[in-house]
Amino acid sequence: MVITGAGTGIGRAAARAFAAEGARVLAVGRRAEPLAETAAGAEGHGDGHGDRDGHGDADGEIVPYVADITADDAPAAIVRHAVETYGRLDVLVNNAAIVGSGALGSFTKERMGPQLATNLIAPVLLTQEAVPHLERTGGVVVNISTSVGQRGWPGNAVYAATKTGLELLTRSWAVELAPRGVRVVAVAPGAIETPIALHQGLSEEQRAAHRAWQIAHTPMGRIGRPEEVAWAITHLAAPSASFVTGVILPVDGGAVIG
Repeated sequence: MVITGAGTGIGRAAARAFAAEGARVLAVGRRAEPLAETAAGAEGHGDGHGDRDGHGDADGEIVPYVADITADDAPAAIVRHAVETYGRLDVLVNNAAIVGSGALGSFTKERMGPQLATNLIAPVLLTQEAVPHLERTGGVVVNISTSVGQRGWPGNAVYAATKTGLELLTRSWAVELAPRGVRVVAVAPGAIETPIALHQGLSEEQRAAHRAWQIAHTPMGRIGRPEEVAWAITHLAAPSASFVTGVILPVDGGAVIG
């Protein structure tokens, strides 16, 4: 399987969770060191779910693959490497994303470009490359959205728009690919303890204030853990979810409904 943005946070937790179930994971990211840390923490022990990648009850593993998913040749190279390494492709997790806040009036084409390229365009092109292989295995695409995209949050409009677009792609692809035996699902995390906020350029005080706001708007009264999102990802991708497609599952402590 392939997981993008696997160097930290949700991607790392998902890679380790799949490996623990016996899956063989190609962990994709832009930096080698975080990917190596992800792989070092794998605890594959083959508990009967190894059929995700056609290796029976073999121990799982995580293989790092350094790539910028927005590069022109990246989608084809990633899928080709996965198939050459494992002989097949069963699951694609489109997790990599860039967060960039800002109010209307502060945006430029150059500022929005990386978000659009990473959060929306790259998943389209990567999924497009993966589908012929997923069709052969009855595979699954798991898109990682956000609960931000399900309500109006001023200051996060462009980021939320890319994720809302990914949700629409999830539903559209689910219908389009169902006759080909490919399922498409999505997970929409809420406030999760990941390093993504560090990339927004906020000060420590700003990050603390943002966290306090998130907790105040989460009915369960806390920040979620990456492992809790990974649970949703692995279960939606599991063979036992074979009649589930087009669903967008919030993992947000009730933030969307609160």
